[in-house]
Amino acid sequence: MNGFDHAVTENSATDGAGAPAVKTVLVAGGAGFVGARLCQRLLASGASVICVDNLQTGRMANIDPMMEEAMFRFIRHDIIAPLEFSAPVDEIYNLACPASPPKYQLDPVHTFKTSVLGALNLLGLARNKGARILQASTSEIYGDPLCSPQPESYLGNVNPVGPRSCYDEGKRAAETLFHDYGLQHGVSIKIARIFNTYGPGMAPDDGRVVSNFIIQALRGEPITIYGNGSQTRSFCFVDDLLDGLMLLMASPHEVSYPVNLGNETEFTVAELAKLVLAKTGSSSNTIHNALPIDDPRQRRPDIVLARRVLGWRPEVSLDAGLDRTIPWFRAQLAVALPSLEEVA
Repeated sequence: MNGFDHAVTENSATDGAGAPAVKTVLVAGGAGFVGARLCQRLLASGASVICVDNLQTGRMANIDPMMEEAMFRFIRHDIIAPLEFSAPVDEIYNLACPASPPKYQLDPVHTFKTSVLGALNLLGLARNKGARILQASTSEIYGDPLCSPQPESYLGNVNPVGPRSCYDEGKRAAETLFHDYGLQHGVSIKIARIFNTYGPGMAPDDGRVVSNFIIQALRGEPITIYGNGSQTRSFCFVDDLLDGLMLLMASPHEVSYPVNLGNETEFTVAELAKLVLAKTGSSSNTIHNALPIDDPRQRRPDIVLARRVLGWRPEVSLDAGLDRTIPWFRAQLAVALPSLEEVA
C-alpha cells in the first residue's frame, strides 16, 4: 500500500467509538472551474476528497487552498489511462474534459479519448469499488437543436465530423457507456446534462462567452460577437449547478437517466454583451466576426424533470450572477495577464 492509499484508508476508517466511515468521493477534473468548487463543497460536507486532474485545463491555483486539508488528496493523472489504488471510494464525479471550444479543439483526439476512454476507466473503477458514479455530460449532445426548449427526450442534431464533434460526440458516447454499464454491470450511474455555466473561478482565458465578454469589457477591448448576436444561451451560476449535481448524486438508484441542469431563462448573445458593458461601466464597442461552424443557434434547457425528481431549480439570476462574477475577473486582472488575442 502506498502513502496515498494509507492516508485515504485512515480517513475512511471508523473511529475508536465505532462511528460510521467517512464518505470518500473522487472528483475527476477536480482542479477545473466546476471541479474545484465541487471539491470545496464536498470537504465542507465532511467528505474525504480525492481530486484527480491531468492539469491540461485545470489549475493548481484552484485547489491550492485545499492542499493542506487532511481530508483532501490530489493525484495528477490523465484518466485516459486506468486509475488504480486500494483505498475505498463511495462516489465518483466525472468532470474530466475541457468544456470550452477553444480548449477542446486544441487536441480533438485527446478530447475524444478523455470522454470515451476516461468514462470506461472510471466506470471500471466504480464497479470495482462498488461506488456510484456521475457523468458530467453536456447540452452540446443536442447539437444545433431543432426544438426549444430541449427536453431530455430530444435526440439531438449533431454533426459527427465537424470541429465541435470531438466534444459533442465524445459526450454522447460517454452517455451510452454509462447507460450500458448500469444495465450490464449494475453500477449505480447518474448523467447530468449541463448547460452553460459561469461564475467566480473561471480562468480568464477560458474562451467561453461570459469570460470573454467580461475580460474584454474590463480591458476596454472590443467585445467580439460571433454572427449577428441573435443566437441564444441560458446561463447557470456555478453554485446552482453544484446544488443540482449533488442532489443528482444523492438521488435514488432508479434515477439513472439523463437529467438537464441549467437555467431556463434565455438570453441572446447580444443581450449578454449589453448587460456586461452596463455592469462593468466599460466603453468598449462591439465587433462582429463570422459564426463558428456548427455553433448552436439556440440553447435553453427544459428542467421539468430536474424539478420533479430532484426538487431543483436555479436560484441565481444572470443579473445577480454577473454581480458576483465580475469582481472575480477584476481581481484576476490585478495580475499581469495576456490579452485574449495573445492567448489565441
